[in-house]
Amino acid sequence: MCGVCNEMMNAYPMSWEDAVAWLRAQPEQRQLVRDCFFDDPLLSAAERYHASTEWSAVRAFLPPHPGKALDLGSGRGIAAFALARDGWETTAIEPDPSDLVGAGAIRTLARQGGVKIGVVEAWGERFPFDDGSFDLVHARQALHHAKNLKNLCAEIGRVLKPGGLCIATREHVVSSHDDLPAFLASHPLHALYGGENAFMLNEYVGALSNAGLDIRRLLSPLESDINLYPDTLADARKRLAAKLRLALPEGFLNLLLLWRGRLSDAPGRLYTFVCTRLPKEEGTGKPLVENGFR
Repeated sequence: MCGVCNEMMNAYPMSWEDAVAWLRAQPEQRQLVRDCFFDDPLLSAAERYHASTEWSAVRAFLPPHPGKALDLGSGRGIAAFALARDGWETTAIEPDPSDLVGAGAIRTLARQGGVKIGVVEAWGERFPFDDGSFDLVHARQALHHAKNLKNLCAEIGRVLKPGGLCIATREHVVSSHDDLPAFLASHPLHALYGGENAFMLNEYVGALSNAGLDIRRLLSPLESDINLYPDTLADARKRLAAKLRLALPEGFLNLLLLWRGRLSDAPGRLYTFVCTRLPKEEGTGKPLVENGFR
């Protein structure tokens, strides 16, 4: 989690740790637990994430030569582990000290996995790092937890080197603020711990752009294995072809899926943002969204 409002969390019966522990104890939720990498042994879950189609799709956007990486809202540390395993000098920032879902879990994972991960227990709206400290900021399902999205994105821009990469994956999007209650009601854990949220697409784009980040790719819900996991783009193509009862080229099926994803107004649908840090003098602060995105 990153920047969840303490006052909101105090209004709910459980902590994030307790909510995950409850989910893990429900036999009928076993597959969801596995899909979320909440299962044990933690090292096995992290290795499964490292080998997943999601991480393979993320890796395709990363620079070929690893440098210094910050994993934002690191949770149990599965993405920090993947970065470290791929050769990145990795720091994980995670405010929760929990041995199950927080900083304690990351330290255990690093020790068991034989990788080096620096762990910093801090909130996302103010990073304890110097300007231009990192070549990469990676955030998996973290931005939508921000209590101040603009401040969080400004901090990402501040700690990135000029030309550095920010990739924020699997962020929940709503078409309007009126859609937020429907998304929260559908989430399996929000009623327990109260920490879920979603923003409008323009809010993400505006916050990232104002932070001096140039959005190079904006991946819609059916455009990449990143947003589809545990499903895959290949499986989505097969289902679409079967539904249409037509043998269509892969590229055409991808275009149809792209179109369907961009037109989706499902509350909480997933988007991924791939951004580059501009030199300060080049940041315009003017957010742009491609036509067709909602």
